Amino acid sequence: MRLAFGTVQRRLTLDHLIEQLARPVDQLDAPTVAALRLGLYQLAFLDGVGAHAVVAESVELAKQGPGGGHKLVNAVLRRATRELPALPGDDTPAGAAIAHSYPLWLVELWFETFGADEARALLRAGNEPGELALRVNTLVTTREELAGALPVPSAQAEDELPEALVVAGPFDAHAHELWREGAYIAQSRAAMLVARSLDPQPGERVLDLCAAPGGKTTHLAALMQNEGEIVAVERHAGRAAALRRTAERMRVTNVTVEVADGAHYRAAQPFDRVLVDPPCSGLGTLQGHPDLRWRTSPDAIATLAQTQATILQAAIAALRPGGALVYSTCTLSPQENERQMAASGVRVKSERLVLPHRDRSDGFYIARACT
Repeated sequence: MRLAFGTVQRRLTLDHLIEQLARPVDQLDAPTVAALRLGLYQLAFLDGVGAHAVVAESVELAKQGPGGGHKLVNAVLRRATRELPALPGDDTPAGAAIAHSYPLWLVELWFETFGADEARALLRAGNEPGELALRVNTLVTTREELAGALPVPSAQAEDELPEALVVAGPFDAHAHELWREGAYIAQSRAAMLVARSLDPQPGERVLDLCAAPGGKTTHLAALMQNEGEIVAVERHAGRAAALRRTAERMRVTNVTVEVADGAHYRAAQPFDRVLVDPPCSGLGTLQGHPDLRWRTSPDAIATLAQTQATILQAAIAALRPGGALVYSTCTLSPQENERQMAASGVRVKSERLVLPHRDRSDGFYIARACT
């Protein structure tokens, strides 16, 4: 996994090295490029690897391609074992894009939004392994009981998340019997802050738009102690079915799942609290989704922002007078976050930005508002 994630994360940096050592990647066949990227990633970014083994394995991979690409791979990687070309400095967006391997438009966005120092720290954090956090399901167990039952060490998170444990060491969270029993769910600490920000109370009516896969929905239920009503709206039938299974596994009994488009949702009765967690560009989750930086674009963000605005207005219409609304995304894009709330027409009471390099969790924007 480390090799796969790392090679995808560092694609732009690796292509820069390939160009310095040989020629631009668009002049090479795909198997040769893949073998060079994989080999150079190990030589440039991993400690304790055997250089001769890296060269040999990469050459074998390249033999699957046409022509004599494996000969080029052998020559380039052998040269790289002796001396790697220097990378540009990260003082400018152009240099930082190559040095940290991000698309230039994204680096420019973060330099403008956060300033150069903060942006560089954010870029570095996006290439590091993310932490594994578990949310204890308080409908089933306690944090102390779960910590004692886990096969790996874990640590208590900050006081504002009494249901959070951070796991130290390798752990397959979905393979353990305690997962099947609903004792926990793998969820970033930043994502846990969303339900906490909404602060639902037992007995209330709560609307969760765009609810799948159900991590925040089941957190709301636990905070409400299974009392009251949660309407969880999900557009896709398959994801809605998965949400129902998650709720059942987590022993949740106060959730009703509705298959509907959140952008056009109309509530028969107003809700006390509404959670809006719309589709977003996901730029706060690059540690766990290394390919996302290459798949999104400014045009995609603009399209998402339009969808988010429509969903947000549907959420506002479903809220009772004086009720509370939380809008959250797992992205670090002002167009999807602060500007979205500024144009919504509601009174924003608080805004919070969780940053991976500062808070050691996914990047999230969380805004609490009222009508």
